Amino acid sequence: MGLFDRFKRGLKKSRDNLDGAIDAAMKGSDELTDDIFDELEEILIMSDTGAKTADKILEQLRERTKKQKIRKASGVKNALREIVAELLSGDETVDMITMPAIILVIGVNGVGKTTSIGKLAALYASQGKKVLLGAADTFRAAAIEQLEVWATRAGVDIIKHKEGADPAAVVFDTIQAGKARDVDLIICDTAGRLHNKKHLMEELAKIYRIVDRELPYADREVLLVLDATTGQNAVNQAKEFKEIAEVTGIILTKLDGTAKGGVVLNIKHALQIPVKFVGVGEGLDDLQPFDAQGFAAALFGED
Repeated sequence: MGLFDRFKRGLKKSRDNLDGAIDAAMKGSDELTDDIFDELEEILIMSDTGAKTADKILEQLRERTKKQKIRKASGVKNALREIVAELLSGDETVDMITMPAIILVIGVNGVGKTTSIGKLAALYASQGKKVLLGAADTFRAAAIEQLEVWATRAGVDIIKHKEGADPAAVVFDTIQAGKARDVDLIICDTAGRLHNKKHLMEELAKIYRIVDRELPYADREVLLVLDATTGQNAVNQAKEFKEIAEVTGIILTKLDGTAKGGVVLNIKHALQIPVKFVGVGEGLDDLQPFDAQGFAAALFGED
């Protein structure tokens, strides 16, 4: 199954809701009135786009429909698809060229962080890369054990310490092992809580210093894992993490039927953080690089 088909499957509920609502809003009308635009705005907000993002989309939609003399629902959907693709495009690529490159993964417990790391390892391993995992979320024993299970499933090695160990020490040992073993990519599971921002900021700063010192020229990503089904709460989490971490991209999990697809737009527009990977199912290969064109096409019904 290709990425577009996975998007279509994961976004079916959102797509069906949007299609039906847009058709209903425009039924019997041969022009786009202010009332219809108000309804379209409400439809977008109900899809978790957020009010400010919906305003931006509707502003562009007004201009485009007027310029192109669009009157039918199909034309509106096409215009929305183009606008959404443009809003989401840019910076979604992940360049892992240096050897090794390193990905630090953060996110609160329960969003699918450890699972995403395992799937990320499997994705890069399937591309022929030698991957090493570091279990640096040491404040929860289950996180270490779970990551071990995923390492086995993905067929990659893992570096771990005991529960309660210094996360930065785990990152240091993982980097040393990665350099010694000539790995292509190091992926470290890090902070899994937000209740003490000061402590978390200090912990991450220590980790960054170690990476700067030990891998000064390495390609680096700091990916934040968010649960798509939590809507605005996911956006709020991203805002909090952005205050204390150098987030370069988002891994959006659970975009597999229950989530409202507009949350992707909300995150990108409100926070200016690109979505780089999305989880569209439970399988080992269901974490995929994000594609703005494919996402927009799947959300607005392109076959």
